Amino acid sequence: MIKIVFMGTPDYATCILEEILKTEFKVPLLVTQPDKPTGRKQILTPPHIKNWAEKNDLDIDILQPKTLREDGIAKKISSYKPDFIIVAAYGQILPKEILEICPCINLHASLLPKFRGASPIQSAILQNDEFTGVTAMLMQEGLDDGDILALRYIKAREKKVNQLFVELSQTAAKLTLNVIKNFSNLQPIKQNSADASYCVKIKKDNGLVSFNENASKIYQKFLAYTPWPGIFLENGLKLKKIELIETISLNRECGLIKDIKDDSIVVTCKKGSILIHSVQAPSKKEMSCLDYVRGKRLSVGSKLV
Repeated sequence: MIKIVFMGTPDYATCILEEILKTEFKVPLLVTQPDKPTGRKQILTPPHIKNWAEKNDLDIDILQPKTLREDGIAKKISSYKPDFIIVAAYGQILPKEILEICPCINLHASLLPKFRGASPIQSAILQNDEFTGVTAMLMQEGLDDGDILALRYIKAREKKVNQLFVELSQTAAKLTLNVIKNFSNLQPIKQNSADASYCVKIKKDNGLVSFNENASKIYQKFLAYTPWPGIFLENGLKLKKIELIETISLNRECGLIKDIKDDSIVVTCKKGSILIHSVQAPSKKEMSCLDYVRGKRLSVGSKLV
């Protein structure tokens, strides 16, 4: 029986683990990030995958080291005598002593060597790529630079991050099973590092937008950053639901209300314009953009902010 140590943290990883557990493979150990305080009340919250495992009463040991370089961690993982270590959005680079235990396979949510790093899904959306996908690779000590075992493509354009996240999770789950079953027949291919690009962890500030940007850029940020961190203006007004109207017009004044429709408003950008359905002011609930402009006594020709 093939034994797998699984390492992952968010729901992307949970989807993959769930599929593995439907097979004849044995998963005796789950390695994930420590519980972290979240929200205003800083309530200690487990990672998604741990929460899922405990709710389903799985017979799997759970290990949550602050760092994989802690004394005894590699030895602990090795004691389970795994045939494979499967890694999916774990959140730490594996040290050499763990990489040497057995083949370590990472399921990275991009078409490597493009978008190595922490935010490949958002990065593909921001660049308006037509396709993205999942890469199964043999892990090395570097950042997502291991030899490629297999790739799967999916369409990315015009999809929000949550939709793409689900599709990539499902694709990665199927790819994982395929790679494990056919591992001995696969021929690893070295990545061309000259073609590599990198992406960093998303921060709240990434959601800041300005009407002095092109409408297409604002819209891609909306697709990439909804629901978190969302997109918002410098005054804190969140643009909760928007559409891209056109990308051609050149506007001397940006942020002007160009038209007021039955359920939305059209606002000018540096190039192009967007349709805004709903907004959320700081410390307020989400509201229709029509209610917002009425409350501010704004009309066609007024600046939204």
